[in-house]
This record gives sequence, C-alpha cells and structure tokens, in this order.
Amino acid sequence: MTPENQHFDRKSLRKVTGRSADWAELALDCVGFANAQGGSLLIGIENDQELPPPDQRIPPGLPETVARRMRELTVNVELAACATTAANGGEFIDLRIAPTRGAASTADGRYALRIGDETLPVVGDDVLRLLNDRPARPWETLPVTGLSRSALDPDKCAAFVAAVRASPRVKDSVKEKSADELLDHYDLTTSDTVTHLGALLLARRQDRARLGTAPVVQCLKFDAQGARVGKWVWDDYSLSPLELVAAVWEGVPEFREAYDLPDGLYRHSVPAYDEKVLRELFPPSPL
Repeated sequence: MTPENQHFDRKSLRKVTGRSADWAELALDCVGFANAQGGSLLIGIENDQELPPPDQRIPPGLPETVARRMRELTVNVELAACATTAANGGEFIDLRIAPTRGAASTADGRYALRIGDETLPVVGDDVLRLLNDRPARPWETLPVTGLSRSALDPDKCAAFVAAVRASPRVKDSVKEKSADELLDHYDLTTSDTVTHLGALLLARRQDRARLGTAPVVQCLKFDAQGARVGKWVWDDYSLSPLELVAAVWEGVPEFREAYDLPDGLYRHSVPAYDEKVLRELFPPSPL
C-alpha cells in the first residue's frame, strides 16, 4: 500500500458527510498542504486502504460542496475537487490543493504545515518564520494549477485583443504585439500557464468557477415598504468581471430610467441612475 506522504493523504468519506463531518480538521489539512508544496486529499478512502469500497458512490454535488466549504473556512488556499472512479469501480473525491505564494490559514486564524505524512500546527515564532518565507507576489499574477493557455476561451481572447488594439489609451508599441504577447504583457498568462487574472477574464465558465474568487452578482429591488419586488442574478460564472458590468447595466431596466424636467421651452431628460456611478461599484477595465 502506498504510504501517505507530504503530497497526499487519505480521508474517510465520513469526514464530509453526516453528523461526523469534521470540516475544521479538513480545512487545517488544506492549509498545511497549501503552505508546503501542495497536494491531494483523497476523500472516501480509509487510512488503511488503497482503494475506496467498490460499491461506493459520491453523491451528486458533494465535491462542489466540499470545495465551497473549504474556501469558506480557509484564507489563501486555492483548490479544486472532483469525483474520481478508482480501478475497482468505487468512487472518491480528489481534493487538490495548490501551493500558496502567500501564507495560508484557516478563517479563524490557525496556521499549519504539511511535514511528511502529518499536518502540524504552526504556532509562536514559527508563524513569523512562515510569513517571512513566503515570497511577496500579487494574487492576480499567480498561476492557476492545471490551467494552460490552450484552455482559454477563444472568443474571450479575441474580444480582449480587439479591445486592446482599438483602445485610445494603449500605446502603439503595445498594439503591435501578437495575441500571445498581449496576454503575457497584461499578466494574463505566463509562459504556457494562465494567471488568476487571466482565468477571471478569459477562461471558460468551468475553469473560472474553480477559482472560488470569481465574482457573482445579485441585484435586488425593494419597494417603499421594504418588500422585495425584483431580483436579477448572475451567478453561473459564465461572464468575466468586465462582462458582468455591461450585463448588470443592460439587464436591469430600472438603471436606465429617466426623469423629464422643464428647461425653458424644452424638457430635459435626467437619468435616474448615472452609468458612471454604477460602474464605479465594479472593478475598472484595464482598457
């Protein structure tokens, strides 16, 4: 049997199901892997077993639930979860954790480090050493594990390149770059890997959803009595942050209402909502 080591660990399915679920312990394990070299948690395989039970099936939606809970309970941990079928036909959850360039912790402030086959807490002065050992690099420029340049959405890439070349705010020397060079220039890709910023702007829906930091938007409308009378939702990760701005503006008709005010012999139309003010609520476009 392959022994557990610094790169993977086995966990019972009971860790994430039923009353015995221990989300806090699982979150600390994720933090330990992230602060080390990354790794995988194989959920659904007992510690003394090589494979899951042959008749074991992972309930639909459970991998997404596990990934979501881990993102809620950790800070600076990048991960993805999927159901995997073992050689004996049994299923388990492969929870993959990428190494962090910052310092990962649980949401309640606990630090850990994966050493050998154990996740050990980091306390006292060791916390300062952990923080000092992490290279300072913006989250946006960190590569997304397992996401290559070839996996980007070609339509979004083409639209981005066209917008750059049409923008009056971009230098001619930048516009002359090839499409791949433009992606590198704006830190959307580096070599053959995609950065977090590139994934947010140019990745396909399923890859953007993996980040756990991709924005979702809900717009709620209330009447004068405080009762909700309208709701618009953009939560399927199909739109990039830049596309979300336009979608919200175009999708909520109330934002484009206007009042007619008298102006001498004429009437002057005043927007109920200023588009510039609305756009200030969202991340600005780099173009």
